[in-house]
Amino acid sequence: KMAGSPALLFLLALGLCCPGIHGQKDDMKVRFRDRSITHPKLGQQLALECETTNTGSGVFWVRQNKDGTLHFIVFISSLSRATFKGKKPSTHFEARKDHNIYHLVVKSFTPADEGNYFCLMNANQELYFSRGQPAFFPVTTTAAPTALAPTTQSASGGPFLFISAENIKKKELSLFCDVFIWIPLAGACLLLLIALVVTTVLCQPVSANVFKSI
Repeated sequence: KMAGSPALLFLLALGLCCPGIHGQKDDMKVRFRDRSITHPKLGQQLALECETTNTGSGVFWVRQNKDGTLHFIVFISSLSRATFKGKKPSTHFEARKDHNIYHLVVKSFTPADEGNYFCLMNANQELYFSRGQPAFFPVTTTAAPTALAPTTQSASGGPFLFISAENIKKKELSLFCDVFIWIPLAGACLLLLIALVVTTVLCQPVSANVFKSI
């Protein structure tokens, strides 16, 4: 997706679709003028600069938004003449050249200005483009709301006792421990009872023979 002048779209199509002929130029660097900035703020003036060793050719400033659409911003000639979209002066951007640096200033940064900013240069019938400089608002995370325990009432209107999941787990663990302890104990008692019955049965004939002999 592209938005801008037909000439720029043609150049971008060549540069982005034919990387074997055109590509990134190592001596073109885009960055924030203020190195301490990591994310722009709403309403902030944001200054970017494109540094290059080739001062004889002009530079295009382009923004790629979140959905991948390319937007032409301005062309700055080697004589520091800025031509904005529609060939009209811009109230939102400022652009100029200072030695080997091409400056772009967003006067008041808005959500519509978010995207990757990079510059392009057409030199010796070849199109070069810099690496993009991301300019996005910081991602804010909101904490999930704390769930409140539901309040229920009995038929008489009084509140039921609410048992949390943690209490249920504790009760299940206690029940497991009781089962683990009492089942072996009951089994041992059963074995002792069986042994007692067997002993009683086996000892009855012996006792009877003893009484007869007496």
